[in-house]
Amino acid sequence: MSAAIIINKVFAKLGHSVRAALDTINNPHIKIMDQSFQNKSIFKRIIALILAFGPGIFAIGYTIGTGSVTSMIVAGSTYGMQLLWVLLLSCAFSGILMYVYGNYALLSGETALFAFRKHIKWGKVIAILIIIGISFGQWNSLMGIMGLSSNIIYEIFAIYFPEIAQYKYEVVIAIAVVVTAIFYALLLVGKYSFFEKILVIFVTIMGLSFLISLFIVYPLPSEVISGLIPSIPKVEGGMMLVVAFVGTTMAAATFLSRPLFVKGKGWTIENLKQQKKDAIIAAILVFAISAAVMAVASGALFHQGKPVTEVLDMVNTLEPVAGRFALTLFFFGTLSAGLSSIFPILLIAPILIADYQSGKLDTNSRQFRIITAFACLFALIVPVFGSNPVEMQIVSQIFNVFVLPLVIVGIMLLINNKSLMKGHKTSIWINLGLLLAFLFSCIISYNGVLALDNYF
Repeated sequence: MSAAIIINKVFAKLGHSVRAALDTINNPHIKIMDQSFQNKSIFKRIIALILAFGPGIFAIGYTIGTGSVTSMIVAGSTYGMQLLWVLLLSCAFSGILMYVYGNYALLSGETALFAFRKHIKWGKVIAILIIIGISFGQWNSLMGIMGLSSNIIYEIFAIYFPEIAQYKYEVVIAIAVVVTAIFYALLLVGKYSFFEKILVIFVTIMGLSFLISLFIVYPLPSEVISGLIPSIPKVEGGMMLVVAFVGTTMAAATFLSRPLFVKGKGWTIENLKQQKKDAIIAAILVFAISAAVMAVASGALFHQGKPVTEVLDMVNTLEPVAGRFALTLFFFGTLSAGLSSIFPILLIAPILIADYQSGKLDTNSRQFRIITAFACLFALIVPVFGSNPVEMQIVSQIFNVFVLPLVIVGIMLLINNKSLMKGHKTSIWINLGLLLAFLFSCIISYNGVLALDNYF
């Protein structure tokens, strides 16, 4: 059987699944919440609650991708739960930043970079540096995500179609091209509600997969508690992993894009409490899902002395310990994490540029289509050249931390401007949290420079 025929058979099944999923998403009978909620079955209630999730779903999509999963797997399998404290701090600061960025958008009616440019001295320079820094970091991450996702899909197909093993490189390239084309086609739909429903599907599968895996393979409670005590592994690469943790869980793209997604949701000043709740839930879910990944890797591999340097190594190392069911769940979660990140990352550059220009995102504009098309081509670099996607993921997360201090200082200046906040005073506790987040980001950025210097 030729490679072309095999690939066609594989993608015929893939295409059928995608069409079925899209038919479900576009079904007009799917309602978010209605008055008959109390009369629904438990399953339907769960579905309704999931679909009712707000802009926080994009925060989870940006934050938990294969970069995050890779960092958590490497950390859990190599150091156990020792870096859990870094994850907790990053998620706490992320929750505060999501909250203040969302609040500023609802109270002022302005988006982040547009407000930087308009109200802050040197705001234009700061905004441009932020756009360049975030786009560079996110697009580098996108390359690794596409490489990992393509390889994971290949491994799943290889279980059912063993004959494709001799055409691995060609099949991986074909998968990457098809996945990229599908996501670009979805982007052209250009509706916030549609983007949100796509992410709800991927994030739900991801979260359930990792959390169920945690019930099968888990670390000792004492290890979890000790992981909350600040310490850094005194080994080569330990600091790089800490910085990568912060880069992937305290992602500047999450905060800067939130005002646009809040506006896209149709929220107004009347939704301040809902916005706060959405930010808190998003931060908690990011911590819970990420900690579950680390815990599974720790429980299954750390005490076995089997550190993982590539996500695909989990095929050979996790299955004998946890069983095929846990392995399958874990890989579906990892795949969903990758796919849920591709969507927001493709959106990030046009979002930031539109934010800077006018504070409004036109998903039907020529500019949007060109930028996202370029990002799709950029995503194929790792699959085409066969680079190590895991290494690329960890290094790319480090680049994400360098714009964090600018992002935090900018919003601190805006939310403490009384005229912009229209009489709403920012509490001393929020300001204290932002100050601590700023100091934390400066320390991490400094160590990121040292980590990259040692790496190169």
